[in-house]
Amino acid sequence: MAGPLSGIKLVEFAGIGPGPFCGMILADLGAEIIRIDRASQHGQGNTIDFQHRSKSSLSADLKNPKTIEEIKKLLASVDGLIEGFRPGVMERLGLGPEECLKINSNLVYGRMTGWGQDGPLAKTAGHDINYIALTGALELMGRKDETPPPPLNLVGDFGGGGMFLALGIVSAILNIKQGGKGQVVDAAMVDGASVLMSMFYAFKASGFWLEERESNMLDGGAHFYDTYECSDGKFLAIGAIESQFYAVLLDKLEISDAKFQNQHDRNQWPTLKDIIKNKIKKKTRDEWADIFDGTDACVAPVLNLSEAPEHHHMKARNSFIKIDGTIQPAPAPRFSETIPEIKHSALKAGENNDEICAKYNLDRTCFK
Repeated sequence: MAGPLSGIKLVEFAGIGPGPFCGMILADLGAEIIRIDRASQHGQGNTIDFQHRSKSSLSADLKNPKTIEEIKKLLASVDGLIEGFRPGVMERLGLGPEECLKINSNLVYGRMTGWGQDGPLAKTAGHDINYIALTGALELMGRKDETPPPPLNLVGDFGGGGMFLALGIVSAILNIKQGGKGQVVDAAMVDGASVLMSMFYAFKASGFWLEERESNMLDGGAHFYDTYECSDGKFLAIGAIESQFYAVLLDKLEISDAKFQNQHDRNQWPTLKDIIKNKIKKKTRDEWADIFDGTDACVAPVLNLSEAPEHHHMKARNSFIKIDGTIQPAPAPRFSETIPEIKHSALKAGENNDEICAKYNLDRTCFK
């Protein structure tokens, strides 16, 4: 069965990180994604790059004027494009939004950058850690007596970047279906990551959030919201925020100390955390996982990349699937009628040159 975006066609200019991730999300949901790879990489590619699954590939020399004209013909026939170059690169190639919207007035022009298309830093280099540093997100992470840890690039690249671009593209296409016209979607990681921080800025404005790390309920300050080391050196994640869940946590830990009754007394948190720390140290992670499994204590084992796909809940939901012998995350979210599917693994650069040129009536000689 086709996914909910079946019939939507987009061109993705090959890049790394959030742009390809956006393309993967849309392809997972049924969109046709034509990835334009560099001609110099023709025949190359990692077939287990999950961000390129379900996409076709056209290898092209973007410095060849004739090839650019053929790409314009392709853009005239699709709903949108995804590009993640620095501001000005697409314009210099002759494929900027002004030029492309003349060709296709209903084109959704998706742009993915860290700093955005304008502003003092727009044309400077950066990575996820730099972008989230400016949003306030990085400062809030980690222990109070340590430097902020280099996080996985989930907040900027993928959460604040690729996901926002995917939402922007789908929203702009929906607007066209309702009588609107093509437009540019300027997805900047600094903007998206700032939006992800909305709740914490609200906490700060209300006086609920303290600036010092490990002083708040959600930053490792609270004894009931943290990770704890077990006897085997593995870890347990505890998030028993609500009072009824907190009661289950204490029951399963066999803690009856009266000091624990005032759950939200910040002054008591360090002392209570030490008690829980010593308690958790008495059993292995999997022993605790068995004790808490199926309860409302809001406790979970901290799993590694090999263990996560084997957890009984993840297996029951088929959260991970095997494609061509390789375990990978399944498409999300779930749909009751238009069920997404992965069409195939990542293809090598230029593997679909013949069929794409034939389908869109492009000059095959312009593509390696």
